[in-house]
Amino acid sequence: MSILNADLHCHSVVSDGTLSPEDLAARAAANGVQLWALTDHDEIGGQRRAAAAAHGHGMKYLTGTEISVTFAGQTVHIVGLGFDPDDPRMLQGLNDTRGGRGARAMEMSDGLGKVGIKDAYDGALRYVGNPELISRTHFARHLVESGVCKDTNEVFRRFLTEGKPGFVPHRWASLRDAVQWITNAGGAAVIAHPARYRFSANEEYALFSEFKAHGGIGVEVVTGSHTAAEYVKYGETAREFGLAASRGSDFHSPDESHTDLGQLPYLPGELTPVWELLADRIR
Repeated sequence: MSILNADLHCHSVVSDGTLSPEDLAARAAANGVQLWALTDHDEIGGQRRAAAAAHGHGMKYLTGTEISVTFAGQTVHIVGLGFDPDDPRMLQGLNDTRGGRGARAMEMSDGLGKVGIKDAYDGALRYVGNPELISRTHFARHLVESGVCKDTNEVFRRFLTEGKPGFVPHRWASLRDAVQWITNAGGAAVIAHPARYRFSANEEYALFSEFKAHGGIGVEVVTGSHTAAEYVKYGETAREFGLAASRGSDFHSPDESHTDLGQLPYLPGELTPVWELLADRIR
């Protein structure tokens, strides 16, 4: 089961990706993906389109989303897989989590305006497929296209991280709420790209401990932002905490993403793939 080209983390225009669910499915299939999930940020509006497109290309499908969580003062992402997309508590929780993005975006625009970048909100909106999910990524695309920065990495470094003019913190869902929305809807909660968080060793241990205590069952071991050494590290973490392992590119765009759909190494064979625990939810 570990030798399966599963890509269980990517984004469409429904959140902050640049391709439609249908185009993502076609790209995934062309790259040999066998099991796919669309995991838009705090949103499941593209799920039926994604599932239909996956089946049209002969791929198996798991429902997915990526929920923004505040933990120890940082934003952490929890991927949900294999849940019931009609579960009312899940739908309400995601709606509540999306609710603060509009006001946050206006504050970001005001901050950028103070350093001479005018009308950034209107500029970012041109890149938004779903106005409820306007994010830093949309501002970054606007600043690249308008010539302020050469690429999105430069935008984040100069303007959109803590201490910079366009950074505005936001309090997202709690870890407990996010995990319980997913598990109560019959799905599996997975910690996304754990190497990206700037936690101390103690804070990371607390994250994994609390996640497991709330009912979380998986961690992304092989993902687009991890190095080979981090595959090993988080494989060991999965074993330490008794978690299943997941695999996903975190693909957003052909022009921005370092790793394409389906182009990751396979999971290490000694780990339990998360999809093995979700066999009855794969469609």
